[in-house]
Amino acid sequence: MSVASRPALDGKSAIVTGAGSGVGAASALRFAEEGAKVVCADIRLDLAEETVRRIEKAGGTATAVAADVSKEDDVIAMIAAAVDRFGRLDILFNNAGIPTPRLGAKLEDHTAEDFERLVGVNFGGIFFGSKHAVIQFKKQGGGGVILNTGSVAGLVAWGGSVYGATKGAVHQLTRAVAIEGAPFGIRANAIGPAGMPATNFMAAGGLPADAVASEKTTQQVAASHPLGRAITAEDCAEAAVFLVSDRALNITGVIVPVDGGYVAR
Repeated sequence: MSVASRPALDGKSAIVTGAGSGVGAASALRFAEEGAKVVCADIRLDLAEETVRRIEKAGGTATAVAADVSKEDDVIAMIAAAVDRFGRLDILFNNAGIPTPRLGAKLEDHTAEDFERLVGVNFGGIFFGSKHAVIQFKKQGGGGVILNTGSVAGLVAWGGSVYGATKGAVHQLTRAVAIEGAPFGIRANAIGPAGMPATNFMAAGGLPADAVASEKTTQQVAASHPLGRAITAEDCAEAAVFLVSDRALNITGVIVPVDGGYVAR
């Protein structure tokens, strides 16, 4: 079997955080389809377990763990679960994140609690995940891959100010980990999604559920992208599969916008 025809993640052990919905669920499913054994981590164990059921129904291998990525002990336990279950860790997809708590909130509208929660989850979760993945990769040898979910909001002033700042921090940490990890065969990249209307993520930011799923919202978001299509969780999952696979073996330290051309304008 040629490299091109072999499953892209054949035999790899992977963790996907925020795997209970959206980009995390779509990516966990695609990783499993491509041959990975997947730890589905989410702050809500019931959602992670549902993703595992979907993977197993499709013939894949997965296990669910509860993890609040803003807590270092949870991240340590999550990585230990992957090693205990699958023998090693090859891929960590730091995907979990939270939106601006109130859509349209300006900088001065953010409370100290808003700030601390956004930084704790969106940046702290990436820091803890990357830190302990690197420790595990060095311990076991053979390198490894870290993929982070950044955002278009970390590339341009779009979206909530504090949210965008946390994603800008994610992008810079990704570059730093890529350089520090390179001598050890550790790669680190990030994807930068644009707005995805049909996701729980947008609903969590205060958009009513009926508006999240509406055709009008989808059309409005799509119109902001040069390609004229709304970004889907599956779009992000396809980019994720490539970046964590050996097909991207010489790609590290990059932020890949999944944005229909939004930041290229």
